[in-house]
Amino acid sequence: MVAIDVGCSHYYAFQVNKTPVGVLGASGYAGRELCALILDHPELELSFATANDQRGATTRIGRHSVKFMATDDAPLADVALVFSALPHGASKDWIARAREAGARAVDLSADLRPGNGCDGIPYGLTELMRDQVRNAPLVSNPGCYPTAILTALAPLIEQDLIAPDATIVIDAASGVTGAGNSPKRELLFGEVAEDFRAYGFANGVGNVHRHLNEMRAMTSALGCSADLIFTPHLLPVARGILATMTVPLRAEPMSDVLAPWRVAYDNEPFIELTSEPPALRDVVHRNVVRISALPLAGTRRPVLVVMSAIDNLVKGAAGQAVQNANLMLGLNEGSGLPA
Repeated sequence: MVAIDVGCSHYYAFQVNKTPVGVLGASGYAGRELCALILDHPELELSFATANDQRGATTRIGRHSVKFMATDDAPLADVALVFSALPHGASKDWIARAREAGARAVDLSADLRPGNGCDGIPYGLTELMRDQVRNAPLVSNPGCYPTAILTALAPLIEQDLIAPDATIVIDAASGVTGAGNSPKRELLFGEVAEDFRAYGFANGVGNVHRHLNEMRAMTSALGCSADLIFTPHLLPVARGILATMTVPLRAEPMSDVLAPWRVAYDNEPFIELTSEPPALRDVVHRNVVRISALPLAGTRRPVLVVMSAIDNLVKGAAGQAVQNANLMLGLNEGSGLPA
């Protein structure tokens, strides 16, 4: 149970019929966002929040104050579900401990995602994998870039609209919170402000970003053999992702260029289609993917430019984790989520 301060009074966040959950790695950007969503969730109770480097410290999250504990002290057996926002490489072992303690788990790290050496674990790209996520004991939460990109590409793949042996070029830009909150010189305000740059290169080679394994595994599972060329960029903003995808098509697009997405995402509350290119201001602090598409002129074969925008901390991390947890626990999928 987490002590919460609202105004000048203290009380404990316990209400009958709320489901107790805990957050591992709560001091990072995604972990804090998770705590904020849980604290305002009508059906979840935040029972613990861990942060080894800030154990014993109290921090303000929204209108609440939360006291962090050491991860080793987390009462895993006392909650119905554990969210792990621990670093990549460290999360997998704690997910196993949570499962051994009898809790369901949502892992926000890359440890259990497709293409990372783990098979058979439901992948929480909720709109595409809802049946696998519902009532699952364990779900791997997608990365922020893959959420924006795969949600936008999936209808074209599933409806077999992409040209055979195509090369899909993806340029995507993220706010600096996507890099975590560990101190790094290149993420200082003076280094990021009034600048815009590509990153994700290794030894002078591009197309090696760690999210590519996840995206390739999922496009292959959906039935697409296209090459993916992915170049991430760093935006001088705190949050948000804007992805632009150039997709060769089998044939000229229909007069209603958004028809594939209308078919795939009819009545999806967290998917928005727009005839205008999406912008970050349309999605920040919201659990939505905003998608647009336009045909390209001046090409020898039909090509579509597909654009998507998300908040990397909400739909790209914490919001999607809560959306998955709602399904896992038998709650309303949209409960506690900002649409």
